[in-house]
Amino acid sequence: MPFGEIVIGSPGSGKSTYSYGKYQLLSALNRKCIVVNLDPANDPTPYPSAISLSELITLKDAMEEFGLGPNGGMLYCVEYLEANYDWLEGRLKEEIEKEKEKEKDGRSGDEPWVVFDLPGQVELSTNHDSLKHIVDKLGKSGFRLAAVHLCDAHYITDASKYVSVLLLSLRTMLHLGLPHINVLSKLDLISKYGDLDFNLDFYTEVQDLSYIADVLKESHPRFGALTMAICDLVEDFGLVGFETLAVEDKQSMLHLMRVVDRALGYAFVASDKALEAETGSGQGPKSKSEAPNTNALFSSALSAIPDTPHVRDIQERWIDSKDAYDEWEEGEWRREGVAVAEAKAREKAAEAEAKRKAGGAGGIRKR
Repeated sequence: MPFGEIVIGSPGSGKSTYSYGKYQLLSALNRKCIVVNLDPANDPTPYPSAISLSELITLKDAMEEFGLGPNGGMLYCVEYLEANYDWLEGRLKEEIEKEKEKEKDGRSGDEPWVVFDLPGQVELSTNHDSLKHIVDKLGKSGFRLAAVHLCDAHYITDASKYVSVLLLSLRTMLHLGLPHINVLSKLDLISKYGDLDFNLDFYTEVQDLSYIADVLKESHPRFGALTMAICDLVEDFGLVGFETLAVEDKQSMLHLMRVVDRALGYAFVASDKALEAETGSGQGPKSKSEAPNTNALFSSALSAIPDTPHVRDIQERWIDSKDAYDEWEEGEWRREGVAVAEAKAREKAAEAEAKRKAGGAGGIRKR
């Protein structure tokens, strides 16, 4: 039963960057991962794509063949993929079997995590049926998928844009019907777009939206009633909330990975070899408590996410005191680099000294 996620969001929200970051993160954690590029306009990709829609059809061919524009050509490509789903299913089976045969971390047979990088046309995830049908077919094929919906964080600096993102997120959740994680991406760039009207937790937890309505009544009084109706609709469903993401920050990526894992009930159990590397003993785990415990699968999947960052800390890091944190982080990296360079220099000196002594001992001859 392969697990995975479909990465959706408007153009420029960072889908390909996130997909590449997820691939790098899982590879560093010794978790097998393949990325499937279903965006025919995304070529070449920043990540190594195991499967690409351009193998089946390209956006340029669709536009030239039927005289379509970019948006129409993109929709046609996804419709063509739906009509030729057998091709996608066959390619997925092929790539998953290849990954299962590879030895990773001292073991083989593990199914890879599959990341589907999708086009940025929001119609595909809000009202067009082709993507929904493809997702349904993947589910029938045995995939357990979550939807990771990326929204550019700069939208929350404008109250009207924030309301539109709420409505878009709600519509996407209702249309796809998957375990769904809405994400405010590019949080590390938000300080460039101005100050927030409220604290960050107001936007991530979607708190009392009447305050947003009051802000918009002052700036756009003509649409006050419409704004209030939209806010009431979002609050009545009570489904929308947001995680945060700064893709270049390791802790941010780790937290989002755990959120997605938990949404699917997924738990990754480390191997004996990984524990040997951690303990440095070469004799496996020191005790049974350190051994991989597959019986802990469900308790791990349902337990609280460890090291969950508080929204206030995230706001302080990326909004209130970003420059100070960046300066401190840069200093830490510099000191770490110096320490690594010094360690390598000592290692080389020790090797040179050992060679010198070995050469001197070999050069002594008896008379």
